[in-house]
Order: sequence, then structure tokens, then C-alpha cells
Amino acid sequence: MNNQLKNKLIKNDRDYVWHPFTQMKDYENQDHVLIEKAKGIYLYDADGNQYYDTVSSWWVNVHGHSHPRIRAAIDQQMSEMDHIMFSGFTHRPAVELSEKLVEITPDGLNKVFFSDNGSTAVEVALKMSFQYWLHLGKKSKNKFVYLDNSYHGDTIGAVSVGGVELFHSVFKPLLFQSYKVSSPNPYLWSKQHGLSEDEAVSQCLQEVRTLFEEKADEIAGFVIEPLVQAAGGMIVYPASYLIGLRQLCDEYDIHLIADEVAVGFGRTGRMFACNHADITPDLMCLSKGLTAGVMPLSVTLSTQKIYDAFYDEYETFKTFFHGHSFTGNPLACAVALENLRIFKDDKVIEKIQPITTYLQHRFREFEDLQHIGNIRGIGMIAAMDILEDKAKGISFASNKRTGYQVYLTGLKHGLIMRPLGDTIYVWLPLCATIQDIDHILKKAKDVLIELKLA
Repeated sequence: MNNQLKNKLIKNDRDYVWHPFTQMKDYENQDHVLIEKAKGIYLYDADGNQYYDTVSSWWVNVHGHSHPRIRAAIDQQMSEMDHIMFSGFTHRPAVELSEKLVEITPDGLNKVFFSDNGSTAVEVALKMSFQYWLHLGKKSKNKFVYLDNSYHGDTIGAVSVGGVELFHSVFKPLLFQSYKVSSPNPYLWSKQHGLSEDEAVSQCLQEVRTLFEEKADEIAGFVIEPLVQAAGGMIVYPASYLIGLRQLCDEYDIHLIADEVAVGFGRTGRMFACNHADITPDLMCLSKGLTAGVMPLSVTLSTQKIYDAFYDEYETFKTFFHGHSFTGNPLACAVALENLRIFKDDKVIEKIQPITTYLQHRFREFEDLQHIGNIRGIGMIAAMDILEDKAKGISFASNKRTGYQVYLTGLKHGLIMRPLGDTIYVWLPLCATIQDIDHILKKAKDVLIELKLA
């Protein structure tokens, strides 16, 4: 890109754009990185610098940027149809995608409701669950349960079941009442209470049981990020918690809502995180990797039982009155279909198994560094915390913004690493190779050494 155009874009970005999750004053004396193109696992800025996209462009990219088959699917669909309304009309990409999703998701999820993004997929699930109980005459079942440090999106309903205070506390006057329970965070339970992983899971499930015993007649559903609480700090917890939670939800007649927006489509080494526990939720939310991270699209899958509670004569007003202008967009559905074909044709889940094992093994090497602790991960996700005192688990003062310094220094080393506070992580696209992992971790270690954190 020539300098004149680059400078104009940077200036206009500063003048007109308000970026998400960004304190804009941070960019008073620096510019956002102007990306000009993306290919495979790399991003390229306007000056021609190459960066590893270690966070899959906010956890969405699956097969690498500019995948030729995805591009071809967009071209083909665009030649036939761009967009139509999805109420009273249907189209081939949405129908075929729904069929494929029912085939690959856990058994029993057989109805597909389309929306636009992860937040709306969660909103749909919450409203479906609430209205289901209303149709059954159980009007008091109108509250939801969520985990501490959970994140389910930024719309008001999704924030009402979110447990990240930094993101959500300011909006509390707008939120509906929900119940929060402890996260089954193995590291936290070990550090604070000296409990083993199994003991922590048992303690957390007992807390859920106690709540259900007292409030089951008020609770519509429990919404959870299976196995990984992503935005809450890349908290990885055991599958045994999901198994126990499914049993409790069955016992007390409460919907289990699996928010797989971030962790679905191979991120954890299985197609869906729920596969690790071999459970079927009552509602499942999917987005991000649904279209290989290329176009906005989401779905909420439900069981036949929930669907049937809405199926009646119109005058009963049991219709699910919810929808979006771009619901079931044909272009996005065509891309999602091609994404699933790539998974099948290239045997993606099988091929990443040795890659995931290698990533988790290599990431453990950071445990030897002076200020790095709490190494954890699953599949193509791995995380570590920067600690001032590793032995005591004490973090650096927040005003030092240590994680942010890692991000800025990482850019100089050709790494896109967007930390969560002082949690540094990688969330790699499934096309990453062992050689990519070696290069990324070498650069990451160089960054930590430069900042005297090694």
C-alpha cells in the first residue's frame, strides 16, 4: 500500500472509528495496525510486515485466511442469490446446512434456528427456554444460572448471564436477575482451598445441587461454555463437570444450554466441546467457526421436545416471535456448508490430533520461566498467566499492564497476541502446523525474555 493511502486511512480511522473492547485513549499516540491482506495463518499490514494470527482473528478463523474453497463458495452463491427474507421463504443453503448440523451435533439436537452472531444465538436460547416453560404453564421458571467468570456475549440478555465483572458490571441496572455459581477452575480451587481437580468438581456440583434444590421451580436453564471459559481468562475445566451438570439438569428439570460459540468446530480437539463429555444439551449455540470465521452467522439448535412446545395453532400465540433481518443469509449458509465439507474432505479433526498433542506438550515448557505459571490448555487452545510471584500466585499490579506490554512487544516480533489481562494465550486456526507452533512459541519466548518475564 502506498504511503499516501495508508496515512489517509490511519487518519480517518482515528477521526471516525470507535473500536470494540478498546480504550481509545490508548491510541492517542499510536495507531491501530492497518492490515492490508490475510492468507493462511498470516496477516500482513500496510507496510508489508507479516504476523502470525495466533488468536484466529478473535477465535473465528478455522482453516486459514483466504481459503480457496471458501472463496469459490462465495462466488458461486453470489451468482445465484445474495439475500432473501427467511420468514415464509427458504433456500437450499439453509436447508442443507441445517441437515448437516443435525448430523454432526450431539444426538437429539434436531431443530435449527438461524441468527447473526454468538450473542444473538445465546439470546435465542434464553428466550426459547423461557417461553418453553411459559407454554407448559410453569411461569415461575424464568431465571437462569451461569458460572462465575463466564462470558456469553454483549447483548443485554447475554450480559445478564455473564460473570466477567470488568465487562459487565457497568450494565447491571439494565440486567435481569440470574443466579451465579462458582467456576470449576482447577487452578483457583487448588490455590485457595488446596483441593484436587476431582474435589473441586465435586464441590462445584454440590453448590449447583444446593441451588437447584432451593430454586428449581424458578430456574429455566443453566447456560455454560463447555470446557473452556474463554473471555473469563481461558479457564479450562474437566469434562466430568459437564457430565455431572447434565445429570443435575435432568434431575431437576432444567434446560442445559451449551454456548459453543467459541469452542465449537474443532477448537478443543473434538468437533464440539460437549463431545468430550458425551452429553447432549437441550439447546446449543454456534457461531464464530460455523462459517470458518469468514461471514457472520449463528444458529441455536434445540431438541424436538422444546420445538414441540411451540408447535400449535396460530391463535394460541405460541409462535416464537424472534428474528433478524439477515437470518439464514444464503451467502453465509453457503460458506458454512463449504466449511463443513472441508472438515469432512480433509479429515480435519483426525489431522489435528498430533498437532494438539504437540502444542500442549510444547506449551508446558513455559513453566520453567520465572514469571509464568498456571499453564493450561486443550486442543488448539493454550494459555499461561504472567505472575509477579509464581509461588504465591500473585499477579502484577493491574496498572503495570504487563499483558498489554506483551501484546505491543509481540507485534515487533511478528505475533498477533491479544491477552486477557495478564493471561497470554494462543487460539490457533486448525491449519497450524508443528513448524508454525515452533516458530510462534520461539517468538513468544523471545518477547517474554525482552520484557524480563522469563
